[in-house]
Amino acid sequence: MPFVRIDAFGTDADRLDPLGRAVHDALVETLGIPANDRFQVLTGHDGARTTLRWDDYLGVHRDEGIVFVAITLRSGRPAERKRALYRRIAELAEAYAATEPRNVFVTLTENDSPDWSLGHGIAQYAR
Repeated sequence: MPFVRIDAFGTDADRLDPLGRAVHDALVETLGIPANDRFQVLTGHDGARTTLRWDDYLGVHRDEGIVFVAITLRSGRPAERKRALYRRIAELAEAYAATEPRNVFVTLTENDSPDWSLGHGIAQYAR
């Protein structure tokens, strides 16, 4: 049950939709997320009304093709599956949305099952 936020610079629906598909497909492939478990907020920033900021931290040169991907999900996945997820998101972002892998910045935030309500004011995962 991941919740995904994607923020991209200078982007419209023609790029945001493929980026959303790339992240979702990577989650399905690497973490076994169900195919119909898609909850995403996709936002393009025009540089005038809204914008993004970045630097070349850790020697990775980023440019106006930057994409920030923030994924919130339940905890418990091993590090090797997370690394596979990062790699696959970058691969698919390049294939689906012509986004250079160096411009794909991904963060994971983990929480516990009772931290989710998927509707009706019910914590469906809390048992």
